[in-house]
Amino acid sequence: MLNSSSRPSSDRANRTGRKPLTSRAQLEQHALRLFADRGFDEVTVGDIASAAGVSRRTFFRYYRSKNDVAWGDFDGELEEMRALLAEYPRETPMMDALRETIVEFNRFDAAQLPWHRLRMSLILDIPALQAHSTLRYASWRAVVAEFAACRLGQAHDSLLPQLVAHVCLGASVAAYQQWLRQDEADLCAFLDEALRAIGQGLQPYEPRP
Repeated sequence: MLNSSSRPSSDRANRTGRKPLTSRAQLEQHALRLFADRGFDEVTVGDIASAAGVSRRTFFRYYRSKNDVAWGDFDGELEEMRALLAEYPRETPMMDALRETIVEFNRFDAAQLPWHRLRMSLILDIPALQAHSTLRYASWRAVVAEFAACRLGQAHDSLLPQLVAHVCLGASVAAYQQWLRQDEADLCAFLDEALRAIGQGLQPYEPRP
């Protein structure tokens, strides 16, 4: 939706220097295991660092808090989402471009899916992470609103671009909730279905090129 937000990152080792003791993705996985096993509120930054075999200082090179670790490299993923949207030609309908980009943003290979399922179940169920999510959702909506504003010829904070952003986020969250209820479900299929449904209602507002 949230994410190709929340796709585990893959840091590259320095080819000429000493190999890092851990990667961002490994740190995330240790944190997610601890959150699932012991409960989010019972896990400290020190616990995560210890499990990953790194210092607290190393942890804070990657993340500002344990709340942030659940989201992975979300800011980096949003930049990729913005870049994907920018590649669409003007003749591509706005909602088609948004639907395809959001689906791609949330596409994961088989090895990543169990981690992403765990991550999103924590983000959507734990109160402390739900509160933190408001900041992440606002950043996600900003990317969508910027694209919609460009297509609609309006300011990004005008009603219609903001409506598009909020509706796309709501559809994505609803798709995620359905996916988390069904072990063998296809996340991208749910996202595609939800976004197609709202696209039909928003299409008349887009000026034709």
